[in-house]
Amino acid sequence: MDGNGLDIRGPVHGTRDVRRVALGSTAGAVIESYDFIGFGTAAALYLGKAFFPSGDPIVGTLSSFATLGVGFVARPIGGIIGGHLGDRIGRKPVLVASLLLMGLATFAIGLLPTYATAGAWAPAMLVSVRIIQGLAYGAEWGGAILMTYEHSGWSEKGKYTGWVQAGFPIGLLMANLVFLVSVRLSGDLAWRVPFLFSIVLVVIGLVIRAKVPESPVFDEAREAGQLVKSPIVEVIRSDWRNILRGIGLRIAETAGYAVAITYMMSYLTSSTGGPPLATKDDAILALCVAAALGIVATAAWGRLTDFIGRKPQYVVVTLFNVIWAVPMFLLVNTGRTPLIVLAFVVSYCVGQNALAGSQGTWFPELFAANVRSSGASLAYQISAMVSGITPFATTLLGLRFGWAGPAGLFAAYSLLGLAAALLTNETWTRDVRAHVARATAKNMPSNGGSPPA
Repeated sequence: MDGNGLDIRGPVHGTRDVRRVALGSTAGAVIESYDFIGFGTAAALYLGKAFFPSGDPIVGTLSSFATLGVGFVARPIGGIIGGHLGDRIGRKPVLVASLLLMGLATFAIGLLPTYATAGAWAPAMLVSVRIIQGLAYGAEWGGAILMTYEHSGWSEKGKYTGWVQAGFPIGLLMANLVFLVSVRLSGDLAWRVPFLFSIVLVVIGLVIRAKVPESPVFDEAREAGQLVKSPIVEVIRSDWRNILRGIGLRIAETAGYAVAITYMMSYLTSSTGGPPLATKDDAILALCVAAALGIVATAAWGRLTDFIGRKPQYVVVTLFNVIWAVPMFLLVNTGRTPLIVLAFVVSYCVGQNALAGSQGTWFPELFAANVRSSGASLAYQISAMVSGITPFATTLLGLRFGWAGPAGLFAAYSLLGLAAALLTNETWTRDVRAHVARATAKNMPSNGGSPPA
């Protein structure tokens, strides 16, 4: 859907189920983020020693980050599968299946034998389960966002998709709070308990999602006979430019997070060339503070896009991130806990949350309704391959160039996002917002329709 055409569809004022759908999608996003992102914390702090023992701790860290990256590489495949099924059989079945698959894989990690017990089979099993996690997480986002987006009223899509995007910091906070408590447990329990705990969350999430109704936009497309046989092929053929733009937009956010948060946790707690800059407790505490504030920040950034548009927010924040690359490391290099916390808060609540808050609306609006799940999922998940290898690459850059290497990579990702934002058309223009405001003022019947381009 190139250009300013906005195939927004759905009820003008939203459906009566919009809050329930948004909460259900958010609950699932929380659980899947807890499972998938919790692995990143474990990889930075524990898994290198447990599954990749070596005389050099850096080798173990690199190996665990490589395993972390495998899950990100699998995400586009999950996005393709989930996107195709979302456009063919509906958004809801994908939501339920992805949550169940993720939960079982995460629980299995907590039961895996370590290298000391099973030898080379241990890392092989860890990689296999991580691939399953990646497939499930890749299928999750498109279903959760589109269900919420398509149930929401025209002028509140940023608000409600912001709730779903806030599921990421909630899951991140929960995972790190559990790690903050479990770090005091002896031996392998310090990392096993957080993974085993996920099964409780999965049961709760499945109960909530089972009650969520299907997307009205998908039902409308199906009833009108507008579904296509191969949505992936169709969206690549007709909207490949928007897919490429979306990849650039997404890399700035997700790969930037991999530098500013995932790698930074290891950077602070490693002892290469001197004593660690922070203890594990302090690093996790900083991340917990940022995640807690990020819950509100993500929802607020999402809501802001309903008033100022999607593109302006992205342009300003990616430009800010280019500038922030060096000060971010200067703050953490002081080794002072308050400044480390400040660096995490700014990196996360501004540098990442603002971009995520825009994506929940901007990505769906780039694609027509009958290929929206496939297009948005492709753009969103292909970029995950870059973010997946980023902690590994950043560690190597740090060894070669010191902190300047990771800082330069963060700035480069931000520049890519800025260029993509400038090249992507605004979908929520002033004219469209004015049309929606007039429709709302006149109490237009909520029987669907689209505002003008």
